[in-house]
Amino acid sequence: MAGMFELFIDAQARYRFRLSAPDGTVIAVSKGFDDKAAAVTGIREVRAYAGMGLITDLCPGEPPASGAPSDGAAPVIAGAAVSPFRSGSGDRSLPVGAPGSARGVRSMTETLPDTRALSYRDLLEGSPDALLMIDSAGAIRFFNSAAETLFGHRRGWLLGRHYRTLLPGRFQEHHEGLREVFASDPRMRQVGTDLELFGLRRDGTEFPMEVNLAPATASVTNIVATIRDVSERKRSDAALREALSLVSATLESTADGILVVTADGKIAGSNERFATMWDIPADLLASHDDGKVMGFVLDQLTDPEAFVTKVQDLYADPGAESLDLLQFRDGRTFERYSRPQRVADTIVGRVWSFRDITARTRAQDQARTALAELARQTEELKLLAFRDHLTGLANRALFRDRLEHALASRDRSGIHVLLLDLDDFKEVNDVLGHQAGDEMLIETGRRLLHCVAEEDTVARLGGDEFVILLTSTPDPGTVASRIVAALNEPFTLHGRELRPGVSLGLISADETLHAPDLMRRADIAMYAAKAAGKNRCLRFHPDMMTALLARNDMESGLRTAVEHGEISVHYQPVVDTASATVTQVEALVRWERPDRTVLPSDFIPVSEASGLINAIGQEVLTQTCAQLRPWLREDGNRAVAVNVSAVQLREPGYARTVLDTLANAGIKGNQLILEVTESVFLDPAPHITAQLVLLRSHGIRVALDDFGTGYSSLGRLQNLPVDILKIDRSFVAVIHTGEEDLPILDSMTAMAHHLGLHITAEGVETPEQAQHLLRLGVDSLQGYLFSRPVPAQELPAAIHHATEPIEALHHRNQQDPAHSTHQSDA
Repeated sequence: MAGMFELFIDAQARYRFRLSAPDGTVIAVSKGFDDKAAAVTGIREVRAYAGMGLITDLCPGEPPASGAPSDGAAPVIAGAAVSPFRSGSGDRSLPVGAPGSARGVRSMTETLPDTRALSYRDLLEGSPDALLMIDSAGAIRFFNSAAETLFGHRRGWLLGRHYRTLLPGRFQEHHEGLREVFASDPRMRQVGTDLELFGLRRDGTEFPMEVNLAPATASVTNIVATIRDVSERKRSDAALREALSLVSATLESTADGILVVTADGKIAGSNERFATMWDIPADLLASHDDGKVMGFVLDQLTDPEAFVTKVQDLYADPGAESLDLLQFRDGRTFERYSRPQRVADTIVGRVWSFRDITARTRAQDQARTALAELARQTEELKLLAFRDHLTGLANRALFRDRLEHALASRDRSGIHVLLLDLDDFKEVNDVLGHQAGDEMLIETGRRLLHCVAEEDTVARLGGDEFVILLTSTPDPGTVASRIVAALNEPFTLHGRELRPGVSLGLISADETLHAPDLMRRADIAMYAAKAAGKNRCLRFHPDMMTALLARNDMESGLRTAVEHGEISVHYQPVVDTASATVTQVEALVRWERPDRTVLPSDFIPVSEASGLINAIGQEVLTQTCAQLRPWLREDGNRAVAVNVSAVQLREPGYARTVLDTLANAGIKGNQLILEVTESVFLDPAPHITAQLVLLRSHGIRVALDDFGTGYSSLGRLQNLPVDILKIDRSFVAVIHTGEEDLPILDSMTAMAHHLGLHITAEGVETPEQAQHLLRLGVDSLQGYLFSRPVPAQELPAAIHHATEPIEALHHRNQQDPAHSTHQSDA
């Protein structure tokens, strides 16, 4: 079609164009357009469709409207590729390739120059998008190279097949009516744009695609589909949505309030925390009235002008960052941070971050106040560092410093150290409580200060231990006596009057001793004062060091005595006065060291103080049960007595251990007697008495040893869980002729008999003593008169000889009944 297009205006002032042949014959005339631009667009569309070969023939149409040039009947061109042509027989769609009438014109592609036709085809083939043309039956009539690549089908195989071939099965019926609706209802044309469907490749894989539909001819019976694979875009969109979700979650989870403002000052967005922090109503934010939002914000600030100034300064310098504080009228403090918002290298707005630091600033204010207070007290704290916090006396550090300073002088003749602690101070804490104990320590410090000169130093080392540095007295002994007297004065604590004792150790400096030496010797002297009976002062003597070394040596040896088999047991018979037989023996521990035998009076106190008595006591019981089992089994009335320390009874499992030991040896409970001293019942541990009660419930008897030497009264006996009363040897020793008047001894035996207790007298060495005790009705006698303690292998002979003295006494009394008369009438 080598004709030309011409624009003209018809009688209705509407734009039309006509297509003329080279000889001037009018081939077709367009419909009327409202403006020139629309008419020009119509020309371009007709040219394009002609070049694509989509319009084959043009049928003769009606003459142009009145006022328009007319060369006879000519087809009316709709002017755009979305309207049908008009023919003489009325409106009808012209399918591609439909033949025309006798006055028809040949195909436009045949009349256009070859170069123009090639350019349109090249354009279609070179398109990056897949292009398809579908006819009224749904058959594919055109398929470009991009479509071949996208779907994987050869063009020759696919042309003429239904477009459903390119759709997954689940979508084929769903989109079947879309083409008919698109063709019949112009209002639905917009439905054909940006359709998102799924395509089916030749290999069976599916992919998301975006489809745009357009009519291929004026009759819209043929549709052109532009298809684009949007797989990558979908992945990008998903990644973008994930990124946006992450950003949104981050912004909403942060403790900061975030506000984003555009470059021209408009609010672009904010998180919920921002509205919460500023207490901005939701409807105010939703109104998008930035002026009202700003006014609401400024009303809360103490200095709104400064706020506005800072904002203006930052917008004047878009690349600047800022960090400052905002003070609120209600006392809150916000930290405001601002930085530019960038897209690539372009600043598009500003991000504001607000953080509530009210708690932090208040804490900082409090810290500054505390630091100021600390600085004010610095000098006072330096002094307190060298003072005891309870008594106000010098502490250990200050005392050591002053002692070192005193020893640095050439003349040491007036330097003395007194180390002391209160006797039985623990009982004050246990009975009256720690507050009363603290009050006693404070009063003790006050009294000590009154006993020394001003230049002397009184310090508290800890607990109830004090130390005094004397530097100005030639007679430290007098000062020590004054201290003992001062502390023996009664203390009134919580309504109770207490008279504590005090033990002091004294050491005088010489030219060789250093500060640690003086302190160690004073400590040794103090413990020597305690061992000597407490409530006194002893000056250090070298023998005390020797005794300490001996004590340490003894304790060290005791730790391995049981393991090395050095602990042994001797037995002393106890004679029954009624039957003149031995039905009981007492087990007495012995320590046989490789170089010597150690007396119980020497090592028992050390073993109790060190806690080693538990292992030694168990060894004694085990040996006794093993060695005396044959003798005990011969007569069920025989028994053995074993001494028990309060330290052993403090062990919660002691009673169970004793019972297990008896059971393992096959010895009955009534054949064991546990001898305890009166001090056991003064121990504050409540389970001591409970353990004795448990043992008695299994038949084991309890003997109160050394009665009369402790703190127990005769009246208190009835409350003690004991079965046997052993009169101490000191009461027996005063019997010389047997004719003495001994009211205390008489009272003890009478009271014990009245309470139903069995009485044993120990330390009997003469017949006169035995005779006197017989007249008092004592049940059992024990002492050297009958036998000394002997090893187990010598016990049978000792038992045999022990009965001879008692038999002689019985024989004498039978011959002289008056001599055996009981002295109860005396």
